[in-house]
Amino acid sequence: MPKIKTNRAAAKRFRKTGTGKVKRNKAFSSHILTKKTTKRKRNLRTSALIESANMREIRRLLPNLGI
Repeated sequence: MPKIKTNRAAAKRFRKTGTGKVKRNKAFSSHILTKKTTKRKRNLRTSALIESANMREIRRLLPNLGI
């Protein structure tokens, strides 16, 4: 039986926190920034946690993360 490979695209986008939750960055912050308000752009800079409904897919993509 071969080793289970990690999805490298997902590994670059998600990080595990100290308590075992999964952290992600927010989307829509890279271009077309002139029409977005300063408050909206500031809130896009902060990271967010993965919802529990999406944890099954994340575990499948990152089997070696130890979630």
